[in-house]
Amino acid sequence: MKHTGTRRPGARPPLTLALPALLAVAFLTLPLVGILVRTEWSELAGHLTAPGTVEALKLSLLVSFWALGLSLLLGVPLAWLLARVSFPGKALVRSLVLLPMVLPPTVGGVALLLAFGRRGLLGPWLESTFGITLPFHTSGAVLAATFVAMPFLVISLEGALGGLRPRYEETAASLGASPVRVFFTVTLPMVAPGVVAGAALTWARALGEFGATITFAGNLPGTTQTLPLHVYLLLQDEPEAATSVSLLLLAIAMAVLVALRGRWTGTPAARNPRPAPEPDTGAPGGPAPSGTAEVPPETGESGERWALHAEVTGFTRLTLDAEPGTTIAVVGPNGAGKTTLLRALLGLTPRAHADLTLGGTDVTALPPHRRRVAWVPQDGALFPHMSALANTAYGLRAQGVARARARREAQRWLDRLGVGHLSHRRPGQLSGGQAQRVALARALAARPRLLVLDEPLAALDQTTRGHVRHTLRTHLARFGGVCLIVTHDPVEAVSLADRVLVLEEGRALQDAGPAEVTRHPRSPWVARMLGRNAWPGTATPEGLALADGGTLVAADPPPAGTPALAIVAPEAVSVHREKPAGSPRNVWPGTVREITASGSRLRVLVTSDVAPDLVAEITPQAAAELGLADGVSVWTSVKATETTVVTL
Repeated sequence: MKHTGTRRPGARPPLTLALPALLAVAFLTLPLVGILVRTEWSELAGHLTAPGTVEALKLSLLVSFWALGLSLLLGVPLAWLLARVSFPGKALVRSLVLLPMVLPPTVGGVALLLAFGRRGLLGPWLESTFGITLPFHTSGAVLAATFVAMPFLVISLEGALGGLRPRYEETAASLGASPVRVFFTVTLPMVAPGVVAGAALTWARALGEFGATITFAGNLPGTTQTLPLHVYLLLQDEPEAATSVSLLLLAIAMAVLVALRGRWTGTPAARNPRPAPEPDTGAPGGPAPSGTAEVPPETGESGERWALHAEVTGFTRLTLDAEPGTTIAVVGPNGAGKTTLLRALLGLTPRAHADLTLGGTDVTALPPHRRRVAWVPQDGALFPHMSALANTAYGLRAQGVARARARREAQRWLDRLGVGHLSHRRPGQLSGGQAQRVALARALAARPRLLVLDEPLAALDQTTRGHVRHTLRTHLARFGGVCLIVTHDPVEAVSLADRVLVLEEGRALQDAGPAEVTRHPRSPWVARMLGRNAWPGTATPEGLALADGGTLVAADPPPAGTPALAIVAPEAVSVHREKPAGSPRNVWPGTVREITASGSRLRVLVTSDVAPDLVAEITPQAAAELGLADGVSVWTSVKATETTVVTL
């Protein structure tokens, strides 16, 4: 619903704030109104076409565009350095870069004179070596304009770069793009609005520069007399003409600001919303769209296969070996070191270091773009300014493959994953499932030796997740390298992986097949991820003394004193309204705290003062018969034979 122009109750600003704000607007507007009122409109055309004014305007345009070019050449790399690289004295460098914005212009001119003048620090050397004299020359006016205007570009672009998440650049590097290629093909296009805004401000500031120019370069007609300097002279002899020329500069400055619409701070401008993408209804892994043929994926160039050996040190410490074609699911609680492990293999983090060998080749000393380790982050990180086809061909192009061949191979990969008919679309026009398949096609098309996927399906709905999981399983079965998948989904871990690597506090707690991890999880977090109750404790002759209080009787406890983990399936927990009699060895009073649906059954969370919290799984009919609701007192029981104890 659109809001009408009526003011809502309570929306009126307080007078103590509104009045000073209105006075500020009036204070800033009145001088501009003065120019409009005092302009002799009948003489405006004559004043603006006078020979001196035209000559000064041409010189101003020449100086301002040269200053813009120098600012782009030097300021763009400087903004990138300040936004992306940490180094000692960075705050001081930023202050020095922004100093000309607050420095009095005449002081800036004096500083330039002492640096580049005939008696300055570099002036004599420039004159004797290259025959260059900057003061009282057009090049001096360019230098002065660049000095005062470049900070506007740097501050605008640094803000835009700071808002650009590094994962796009890191993903491009994992596809084989060198840092320079990443900068020109990914970074700059994605911050183009910031570049344009900064360039416009820089040009406008250079066009209006006065103080530094007149101090350093003088006021020579046809050589250094720019339009602001011409206005200064006209004020002495022809004030009416000075007003007309001032109006021209005012109009140019206002046009720049209106065109930018507030984007000079580096904040992304609001974009027109795209139409909603079509739902992802295609059958992944099934036949490709009409007109394409399903082609079995290759294992790699010439059928190579690449084993993995990694010695990881730092925050995450483990040794990892895997044969070609192995898929490893990496699981563990938040902060366990899962993403750190992947980034160490990619060479993208100082928190951990990986001595990495792929297919017998030691790639430890290689930069990320030469490791042949492709990364698919959680959201895919598709480059928004490229089509699906260009995204998929990016890795091949970065590796030097000819454009036509790279696009043909990219199209084949898109066809294999069932999204070939979407090759012309940009990421914003794809559904979540379609985008994830394009991201996977892009990674596989780059011919990696190691594929790392960081929760690639986490952002998808359940139906789409199942489709994409099927597609992923189909293609990983033919992949000639090793694949690591970080996941919190037990279905993904079981259905996609040959092995499950459980991390806890940067250590490998368990590394085994999915069936073994499912039957005997060695981590409370993994057991709970699998839907089981898990309680750590210390073995006793009869069972387990639980770490959170209470005791648990088990049928086959390990030797007394052994650290162990008790695992109880939710369906093995019985819920009663009265204390049960009979065979259960573990009986605890408790209170119902939450009831949630799990398929056709209900999961009931029960808390207790004498035992750890536990989850029971019962039918809706049983819940109704027991009258279960939040806050109801119940008794829970677990048979000793239903308890599995795993030593830690």
